[in-house]
Amino acid sequence: MAEQYYANKDYDKAQQLYTDLLPLFKGDARFEDIYYKYAYTSYYLKDYVNAENLFKTYGENFPNSAKVEETEFMRCMAYYKQSPRVDLDQTNTTKTIALLQAFINTHPDSKRISEANDIIDICRKKLELKEFNNAKLYYDLGYYKSAGVAFSVLIDDFPDSENSDSYALSSIKSYYKYAEMSIIDKEEERFDKVINDVNDFEQRFPGSKLLAEAESYKTLSEQSIKKLQTQNNEQTKATTER
Repeated sequence: MAEQYYANKDYDKAQQLYTDLLPLFKGDARFEDIYYKYAYTSYYLKDYVNAENLFKTYGENFPNSAKVEETEFMRCMAYYKQSPRVDLDQTNTTKTIALLQAFINTHPDSKRISEANDIIDICRKKLELKEFNNAKLYYDLGYYKSAGVAFSVLIDDFPDSENSDSYALSSIKSYYKYAEMSIIDKEEERFDKVINDVNDFEQRFPGSKLLAEAESYKTLSEQSIKKLQTQNNEQTKATTER
């Protein structure tokens, strides 16, 4: 009956029967198959926490089974299914990437490598989006120094992102805003940082559509520094004349 329920995709009833059967068939030749299907019932019933544990222990209980590669991959999938929406904690997303990378390293010739890489890409994009949202929140709240740091870290964490030039520009804008709001004694130093960051942008993204906008912040910063230096010279001159 358990087999019938499983074949008919009535996984709830199959699971109930497999739960009763497992202790009775321990040591029997059929135990491995029952355990294998029992793990899948949890997965199909979306009990991913239990499914992950069962797929893991399958490999521990039956290390020589031909299905170990499959169950190791399904363990990764159970973690992936627990990956929440982007604004929540991404521990399971990070864990999924680590497990899939371990799977790829362990089974380099597996037919599942392509799917594993695709899921890693999806997970990395989710982590990237979460970091971007955090950086943007700092900017929107007016925490410009924190925003500048966050956008810079985003580039370091995801160097191959197609949005790297956009993140670099956002970092430049953040540091420019931070310089504008600084006390006079710190302004020149912070506008200098903007100029250096734009110079770096020019080297890293010479063909970017955002290059002109980035360079505009360099021009504004140079103008601000020139204005500050003029004011300082005038103050020095006035003080000397007194």
